[in-house]
Amino acid sequence: MYRISIKDMDLEQIARSGQCFRIKRTEDSNEVWSIAADGNYVEAVMEEDCFLFSCGEKEFQEIWSGYFDLQTDYSRYKKNVEPEDAYLKEAIKLGWGVRILNQDLWEMIVTFLISQNNNITRITGSVEAMCSRLGVKRTGVGLSVSADGVWREEERNYYTFPGPEAIACAGLSGLSGLGLGYRDKYIWSIAEKCSGETGKIWIGDLKEQDYEKAHSMLTEQYGIGKKVADCICLFGLHHIGAFPVDTHVKQILEHHYPQGFPLKKYQGYAGILQQYMFYYKVNKLALK
Repeated sequence: MYRISIKDMDLEQIARSGQCFRIKRTEDSNEVWSIAADGNYVEAVMEEDCFLFSCGEKEFQEIWSGYFDLQTDYSRYKKNVEPEDAYLKEAIKLGWGVRILNQDLWEMIVTFLISQNNNITRITGSVEAMCSRLGVKRTGVGLSVSADGVWREEERNYYTFPGPEAIACAGLSGLSGLGLGYRDKYIWSIAEKCSGETGKIWIGDLKEQDYEKAHSMLTEQYGIGKKVADCICLFGLHHIGAFPVDTHVKQILEHHYPQGFPLKKYQGYAGILQQYMFYYKVNKLALK
């Protein structure tokens, strides 16, 4: 196990932020969060001013530090917000612990295809069902607490996110019953696109592009529109200047930024601010 103090991070807020669908509370404890990402698994719990992770320091530094974007100082982005922007200031106050995760590109392509005209609960259910059906079952390390309040490591089973070949081979029939609806054909199409050596080359090329080129490559694919491409750029390629506009963000812009959001002022990191705004819009009533 590894303990570390992390500023500007709250796992519940990240789980509610709509950017990831494989962070959830464990069945054993509401205090413990499980995270499955890029074939890896860890559990974490907040203890006073520190996080406790079910992995050693080496694994944390090699895998999870980058995943949680710990090299980035989020406080400096918050400080740059205009004092007169009351809405954004309030959004940051409520969602102070949201960070932009460094997630697997393939998983983000699929999950944000699922996200179209959907909500977080249904997306999470579909992703979980897909992993259980088409992913690989593995054993990881979790956390449990003894009667005297001491944390200990415990074996956990989890499923990896299925790769392109697994989904392509499953076909439309293999995707049925997962709550995907019309999105199944989009997912099957991109799985075929990303399968094999040519698919690996395309994915690798996508990772090398700047935001504009990556966005263009994505919108050329069946079922991927501007908003989904922006989400993939932000959450799968870590282009933090991307600014996805879904129904919630559109409503925010109409009510609070009728002249348009000041993208030029926040050029290069507007996507981080978008996450605070999205989180606030979706969660403010439930959390107040």
